[in-house]
Amino acid sequence: MTIETKLPKVGTTIFSVMSHLAVQHKAVNLGQGFPDFEPPQALRDAVSRAMAGGLNQYAPGIGTAALREQIAIKTERLYGHKVSADSDITVTSGATEALFAAIAAVVRAGEEVIVFDPAYDSYEPAIELQGARAVHIPLTVPTFSIDWQRVRDAITPRTRMILINSPHNPSGAVLSAQDLDELAAIVRDTSIVVLSDEVYEHIVYDGAEHQSVLRHPELAARSIVVSSFGKTYHCTGWKVGYAVAPTKLSAEFRKVHQYLTFCTFHPAQVAFAEFLATTPEHYLELPAFYQAKRDSFRNLLAPSRLKLLDVPGGYFQLVDYSSIRDEDDVAFCERLVKEGGVAAIPLTPFYEKAPGTRLVRLCFAKSDATMEAAAERLCKL
Repeated sequence: MTIETKLPKVGTTIFSVMSHLAVQHKAVNLGQGFPDFEPPQALRDAVSRAMAGGLNQYAPGIGTAALREQIAIKTERLYGHKVSADSDITVTSGATEALFAAIAAVVRAGEEVIVFDPAYDSYEPAIELQGARAVHIPLTVPTFSIDWQRVRDAITPRTRMILINSPHNPSGAVLSAQDLDELAAIVRDTSIVVLSDEVYEHIVYDGAEHQSVLRHPELAARSIVVSSFGKTYHCTGWKVGYAVAPTKLSAEFRKVHQYLTFCTFHPAQVAFAEFLATTPEHYLELPAFYQAKRDSFRNLLAPSRLKLLDVPGGYFQLVDYSSIRDEDDVAFCERLVKEGGVAAIPLTPFYEKAPGTRLVRLCFAKSDATMEAAAERLCKL
């Protein structure tokens, strides 16, 4: 039997490839973006209590009422945006599911979605599976800012969605309030939906505030915002995220979600609801927690031949390796993991067209020991 692939450009993700090579070569893994330290003990204890209390069957499809209520409280507290816990919030099996469900719910065959390169690798496959086309606009290096005139020029009658990501993966760039005003002006008087990937919303540095589209009433009225408990609470393996959207968009989102995963890990939802209510300082203090790691990692790499780009947000450090080798980033990362003992992520897989830059991504959501071990090896390059 002949099987014709629906995703001819898709293979194994670069994250899986580099993590496999890291294990194979006993390298320090700064590639895949996961912490190598544990979630808060109180949060783990709450999950255990929920399981011991018998909450091991299906949760409500849209998420437990207690968790949705806590998300609504947090959203209004942080962004001044009041949402309905009943109609505007849906708990999902990770942010990747939420992104897929949002695209599937809104985008039809033949339509276009604007994405910004380097773009997270799950975006385009989700778009292509709807029979739609991703329109790629490269961000401006080295700041990874958006050229809004290029966005205006890319708008066509087929444009159905603009997908933004702030803080940005892989660069760490963040959008400003002025950026949101520019976006609002572009989509005004159109039927374009904004999908805002904000999984690193609590990891913004140097006293800056995260500029969620939920702060911007005009954008909030036409946006689906995706967040991640895994990124915020150091538990990426639990795969719990959520989407916030106005009621009509949320209703369409839920139609897809109910047939995609239906519901999400029940004990974790109970635990997150409890932890959000009792320990809001966790997400309020997260910028300082990760800024200390960012600064420590940058200090450890200072003696190396790597050029460090600025990191306004997120937990990734981009480095320019051009003074070490003149080869493409995929080849460099393969050499680095095999010969240098450190796994990194090349930027080429995040682009439609490889830009020829000499940049790779390193994750600093790691313990001090891991960062020190990696930096010792990187400084020998």
